[in-house]
Amino acid sequence: MKVSHTPAAVSATFDEPNLIADAGLVSVLRLAERAGLPQQAAHTVRIQHTSAGANPAAKVMSVVAAMCAGADSIDDCDRLRHGAMPALFDGVRAPSTLGTFLRSFTHGHTRQLHRVHREVLANLAAHTPLLPGADALAFIDIDPTHRRVYGQAKQGAQVGRLKGQRTLHPLLATVCTPIARPVIAAVRLRCGKAADVRGAASFVAETLAITGEAGCTGVRIVRADAKFYTAEVVAACRRAGARFSLTTGMNPSIAAAISTIEETAWIPIHYPQAFVDPDTGELVSDAEVAEIGYTAFCSRPKSEQVRARLIVRRVRRCNAQGAQGQGELFTTWRYHAVFTDSPFELLQAEADHRRHAVVEQVIADGKSGPLAHLPCGRFAANAAWLILWAISYNLLRATGALASVFHARATTTTIRAHLVAVPARLAYSARRLALHLPRGWPWRDAWMSLFDATHRSPPLRTA
Repeated sequence: MKVSHTPAAVSATFDEPNLIADAGLVSVLRLAERAGLPQQAAHTVRIQHTSAGANPAAKVMSVVAAMCAGADSIDDCDRLRHGAMPALFDGVRAPSTLGTFLRSFTHGHTRQLHRVHREVLANLAAHTPLLPGADALAFIDIDPTHRRVYGQAKQGAQVGRLKGQRTLHPLLATVCTPIARPVIAAVRLRCGKAADVRGAASFVAETLAITGEAGCTGVRIVRADAKFYTAEVVAACRRAGARFSLTTGMNPSIAAAISTIEETAWIPIHYPQAFVDPDTGELVSDAEVAEIGYTAFCSRPKSEQVRARLIVRRVRRCNAQGAQGQGELFTTWRYHAVFTDSPFELLQAEADHRRHAVVEQVIADGKSGPLAHLPCGRFAANAAWLILWAISYNLLRATGALASVFHARATTTTIRAHLVAVPARLAYSARRLALHLPRGWPWRDAWMSLFDATHRSPPLRTA
C-alpha cells in the first residue's frame, strides 16, 4: 500500500462542518438512555451548594461518551466537540466543566455514582444479552491492581507494592458466565499502601448483591487469589448464598493436609492451553490434581471454622542439574492449593478456578484506556473517574452483544474500532437527519444490527 499521489498533489484543511469521527456513539448513547443512565444520574447524583453540580446527567453522559470513544484523560473529552457533533448530540460539556464537576465529588457523591452504575448494569443485563446463562451459573472474580500516578498533590498516592512508585490501588469485581465475557460489577479506589484484603468482606457482600440484581440467580462462585483467603470473605459468600473458590497459598496447615493425600489419588491432567506457573513464570502443560476434605481457620472460634474441599495441583519441579548430567534421584513437586465448596467434580472445579484470570483481561483493558491515567489531584474525583470507566466498559460490552456474536466476545478496543470510531457525514432530508457512512465498511452488518436494535426496538423498561 502506498500514497496514490505525489506530495505536491495532496492538501489538507479542517473546514468540513458536517463530518463526525465517532458515528457509533449515536447507538451507544441511545443504549445508555434506554438503560436509564441520564435519568439515574439526574435523580441520584446530587452535588449541592456549587454550580459544578448543575445538570449532572449531561456531565456524566459526556464523560462516559468520551471514554467509549477512546478518551483516557479529561482533556480527551474535547473530542466530542468537533464537526457536526452539536447537530447530533445535545448537552456536550467542555473538558474544563467536566474537570470542575469531578473535583466537586466527595466520598458520598462517589457512592451515589456507584448506585447509578449498579442500576444501569441491572437494566443492561435485563434487556440485552449481556450475561447469557447467568440464571444458571455465574462467576464473580475479585482482584486488585495498582496504577502509578505522578505528582505530590495526588491525594492517596503512596509508595506501596510497586517499589519506588507512587500508586493508587483500585479493587475490581467482575461477573461472567461460561459463555459471556466479564462485565464490571463493582469498583473501589483505595490508597496506594492499602492492603489487598482491606474491606474485602464488605466489597464481596456488595458485589454479590449487585450480581443478584443483574440476574445472576443460579449458582454463583466467587473466585479470588490467596490474599482474599480469609474467614470474613468466606462468611460474606455464605451469607449471600454464594460458593467460593479461593487460592490458599502455602502454610503449615495446608502443607500437612497435602502430605496426607494418597499417591494413588493424584490424577494426571493435560492442559490444551498452557498456563503460567505463578512460582516460576514458566508455561505448564501437564500436572496432577487431587482433593481432600479440609477445615480452614482452625484458630478461630468453632462457629467461624469452615469445612470444604482442598483441591491441590502439583507440577513437577525441574532438576536444574539435569542438563549437567545429574539424573533425577526422586521426583519433587510444587503445590498449589484451592479452598472451595464448588458443586462441581474435581477436574471441572480446578479448571473453573484457573479461569479466574479473566479479570486480568478487564484490568488490562482499563489500563490501555481510561485507566491509563487517574487524572485528578483529588482522591474522590479519581474514584468517580474509576466508576465512570466501569459504566462505559459495561456499555461497550452491551453494545458488542447487540451487534454480533463476534463482537459479543471481542475486546472493547475492537468494539470501539469496529462500531464506534466510524466516520460519517450528516445530511438533512425531509426534516430528518441521515448519517452517510463509508462505503465498504467491513463491519457494516454488525453496525446496522446495533443501530436497528437501539433505534427500532421498543425502549427498555428501566427500574
